[in-house]
Amino acid sequence: MKTHSDLAVAIMAAGKGTRMKDASRAKVMYELNGKPMLHYVIRLAHDMKAKKVIAIVGYQKETVEHFVKKHFPEAECVTQAQQMGTGHAVMQAESPLSDFTGNVLVLSGDVPLLQQRTIDGLIRYHRETKAVATILTAELDDPSGYGRIIRNPDHSVKKIVEHRDASPRELLVKEINSGIYVFEKEKLFDGLKHIRPHNVQNEYYLTDVFEYFWKHHWIVSALKAPHPDEIRGINTLEQLSEARKVLNETLQ
Repeated sequence: MKTHSDLAVAIMAAGKGTRMKDASRAKVMYELNGKPMLHYVIRLAHDMKAKKVIAIVGYQKETVEHFVKKHFPEAECVTQAQQMGTGHAVMQAESPLSDFTGNVLVLSGDVPLLQQRTIDGLIRYHRETKAVATILTAELDDPSGYGRIIRNPDHSVKKIVEHRDASPRELLVKEINSGIYVFEKEKLFDGLKHIRPHNVQNEYYLTDVFEYFWKHHWIVSALKAPHPDEIRGINTLEQLSEARKVLNETLQ
């Protein structure tokens, strides 16, 4: 497979994983079939033959960095010293990507079930639609709690509405935001300079860059994952157990 010279991958891997109930371990280091969740995400980036792979580390960073350097020496680690949200995490990748031109795929270290064919399709659709950003989505039978994808008549994305802010009509939408994205690099870091931590947690949300894109009338696309299980995020030990079943039964 040829190298994607115009693709970089930024992996958010700084979280503590409070709900996993073990302060001695970073969330991305919890194991699925004997390998940390992060292994599956970096392996995906590796299999995509991306030009650059950056793991954004924070909590228990020495352990995470040691794992990355040992098993994926081609990947680079950068530190998010304070965990101030997803937008803040991706900001840390700007400097190591300063000499890179192309698209940036943003993955989460706690979403280990993504398949390469799905990401291949996402990147292909991103290019076909000439979008500045493309969102991987999923259709869920019960989308409660997730941000809904509201589309324009031409199928581009009009807005992302959080569950708590959705109208009754918008709550009927079952297409949700997975938190996996492809961005045009220059537009991504331009947009990140314009977001503000205007929320109770004082965090920078990556999704706020979309408001900047829409303000400039730039195209935001979205593509549904073929299997909703692929976009499962792992936040609890119960979800980790469910992911093991999916990995062993469904996605093999």
